[in-house]
Amino acid sequence: MRPVHIALAVLVTALWGVNFVVIEMGLDHFPPLLFCALRFLVAALPAVFLVGPPRVAWRWILGVGLALGVAKFGLLFIGMHEGMPAGLSSLVLQIQAVFTALFAAVVLGERPGRRRLLGMAVALAGIAVAAVDEGTSGPLIGFVLVVAAAAFWGVSNVLTRKAAPPDALNFMVWVSVVPVLPLLGLSLMFEGAGPDLDALSRLDWAGVGAIVYVAWVTTVFGFGVWGFLLRTYDASTVAPFSLLVPVFGMSSAALVLGEGISAPRWLAAALLVGGVALTSLPRPPRLRRGARRRPEVPGVDRRPEPDGPEAGGLEAGGLEPGSAGAPAWSGRVGQQT
Repeated sequence: MRPVHIALAVLVTALWGVNFVVIEMGLDHFPPLLFCALRFLVAALPAVFLVGPPRVAWRWILGVGLALGVAKFGLLFIGMHEGMPAGLSSLVLQIQAVFTALFAAVVLGERPGRRRLLGMAVALAGIAVAAVDEGTSGPLIGFVLVVAAAAFWGVSNVLTRKAAPPDALNFMVWVSVVPVLPLLGLSLMFEGAGPDLDALSRLDWAGVGAIVYVAWVTTVFGFGVWGFLLRTYDASTVAPFSLLVPVFGMSSAALVLGEGISAPRWLAAALLVGGVALTSLPRPPRLRRGARRRPEVPGVDRRPEPDGPEAGGLEAGGLEPGSAGAPAWSGRVGQQT
């Protein structure tokens, strides 16, 4: 990759990692479901009038919009509202790669190889360590909700794989239209009109800034840049950068919010990131015994041999990395919250 494109990839993952801190701050101003609805409303408008008509069937837009926007982000925001730390949330969401591989095996018939099965086991061990650590230091309900959010992220990844959107930004903008009314309805039902109206009446610059960041910076700008990188380079080249999201998420939460990182949490991070890497990233190409390496020809895309995502699976991440997440554009690489 060109140095400027490496810088762009790192920038996007940093923005997605910091997104968890911004979500935490935004939850101080809004009820979680209302905040989630406002996030997608601002992401969709006015962009929906600028990106052109949708380029995939409406059933995929509706399916991904409900799975990603309503279920995944709704559960994430509620989980963080219930006390799940921002840094730990950015880490635990990475288990979506395991859910994606499992759902792809069931729905798409993509059988994981031994390396991917090992990666799933390692990542699940990381989740177990994180659960024990969080269960002894904070409310376990928030942890469970974020794991459930990761599962719905896996569902949205498989749906995106089936949709195969040709334009990442166009797809994400139209997907953002879907969750607005369902989330507003759920907010009125469970959070109440009173708290919603009170939050909107006390809207200040900090609240506006949080909405703009999660909507335009991480969604419109982040997905736009990530889609550009995926159109420019092979998915296996871009995918590893998504593993930086929890690094930026945990470090920014520690610096800005003062969240401590315990020894078990470091162990959980190592297991989760390592397991996700094994599950999601393609195996380096091997040479046959006695064969000579062919010279690289400029402009010719040399694909790695099938074993994992490049054989038909989805790679690290989904529709938004985090946020930090995560979309799996071109059916492969994810992005965060």
